[in-house]
Amino acid sequence: MKKLVLAYSGGLDTSYCAKYLSAEMGFEVHAVTVNTGGFDPVDLHEMEEKAIALGAHAFKAIDGVEIFYQKVVKYLIFGNILKNNTYPLSVSAERIVQALELISYAKEVGASHIAHGSTGAGNDQVRFDLIFSVLAPEIEIITPIRDLQLSREQEIAYLNAQGISYSWEKAKYSINKGLWGTSVGGVETLGSKEPLPETAYPSALLEKEKKTIELHFEKGEFIGIDGVYGGPVSQIQKLEKIASAYAIGRDIHVEIPSLELKAELGLKLQRQ
Repeated sequence: MKKLVLAYSGGLDTSYCAKYLSAEMGFEVHAVTVNTGGFDPVDLHEMEEKAIALGAHAFKAIDGVEIFYQKVVKYLIFGNILKNNTYPLSVSAERIVQALELISYAKEVGASHIAHGSTGAGNDQVRFDLIFSVLAPEIEIITPIRDLQLSREQEIAYLNAQGISYSWEKAKYSINKGLWGTSVGGVETLGSKEPLPETAYPSALLEKEKKTIELHFEKGEFIGIDGVYGGPVSQIQKLEKIASAYAIGRDIHVEIPSLELKAELGLKLQRQ
């Protein structure tokens, strides 16, 4: 049985992949989550139980929070970096760390294949595929959702037919949470006409009373809030809890999928 490492988040797409790749494709699926700040111990335990129930041979949670901070977030803070002066490089920046850890694990267990739940709509597939191809060209990449062009309704129907009936109320939204931000993708974010409904957000607006806090930095690193000090990661997590209650940072950003740009660039290169 060939070993396959699946970039696993526990959402609909990767749940489908775990079941399909093990039951239909006959792989020994190693479901791997690289936690860059989006999951707590309870989340990870639930993800493990779910992955095994879906047919995964094993589940591995890799703690990538500190690496993500040291290699990426620290420098985003140093430079006060926003793409186009408006978009925070949060989830997109996480993907690089996650891809590197996934490849390292795949080589460690001797996997012949690596898979992710890309739907073909966004830029994450480019980040994953590029890193996988460059660092491990001998490992074949599989993307069932993209390759089969499946809709979320088809994924749910398949899982239900396999006797798996989880609650997918938010299945039409893709939520990615990490140390430096949370992204929510859905039909409304494919354009700029409609806002996301309140129910799409993973955290509700709870606080409306004015609150003033003082942030402390040392040599550019965030080390404290209101005179209480600690490591930068713990302070970011503490500030996130305060800010999310006020729905701070909510905005809608429309990006141009990289595949369209790559296709256009490819045509121009061929013509030359």
